Amino acid sequence: MKEKKVVEIEERIPKLKARRKQRTNRRLILYVSIFFLLMLFIIYFQSSYSHVQQVKVKGNDYANSEWVIEQSGLLDGVSMWNLNEEEVSKKITSHEAVSSIELSREFLNSIIIDVQEYAHIAYVQEENTFFPVLETGEQYSKDPAQDVVPYDAPVLRNFETEELRVQMASQLSKTPKGIFERISEITLEPTENDPTRITLLMNDGFTVSSTIRDFSERITPYPAVVDQLDPEIDGIVHMRMNPYFESFEVEEEEIDEEEVEGIEGEG
Repeated sequence: MKEKKVVEIEERIPKLKARRKQRTNRRLILYVSIFFLLMLFIIYFQSSYSHVQQVKVKGNDYANSEWVIEQSGLLDGVSMWNLNEEEVSKKITSHEAVSSIELSREFLNSIIIDVQEYAHIAYVQEENTFFPVLETGEQYSKDPAQDVVPYDAPVLRNFETEELRVQMASQLSKTPKGIFERISEITLEPTENDPTRITLLMNDGFTVSSTIRDFSERITPYPAVVDQLDPEIDGIVHMRMNPYFESFEVEEEEIDEEEVEGIEGEG
């Protein structure tokens, strides 16, 4: 029995040595791999390969892509892993149409700038050119929509005062979408009693009289009001505290009666 045990151990020794050698080799390979990876990382971070090599811009309609890239300064030897997003955002949001940005990394040396712009809420017309009015009330004059008839936002007329234009833009941004899309034109027609009175031409053919103050709330019942009206009767829908319809036909009838009375008097 003892001889058998000795033989078995002698037979296993080479196998144990082989396994030990394999473990040693695997450890060596692991250590060498880690070493080379560390060296690669060090070389990468210390070289220009870790700098931003490409900048892509998306989401911008008004801010020019080249301007955004130039303002970001990301191509001026900036490390991919040391981005100052706050500083970049401050520079790019200096553009009147840009509200905010987001930076994201793509691959090892590419950056994506996602630009968020203020929505255009209306247009103003100067001769044959339409200029967008942003939701901030700012009239954007750098990129006019030439020879285009606005269809996605109303045209503002007689809004010479920036303060009133800002107030109108603010109210339009809060107006329900379904009603906003019905508005074709908004004309400022101030009176002594109401310096913010406005007249609206609607796409459904009605004319509306209201005021800038709390307009988004005053105009909310509009669909329910016009559903009860005869579109063949001309008049003005007054959307104020208590909405009502003023027919032009009543005035015309009164004028006709006065003319008839005048003729009878002459006779």
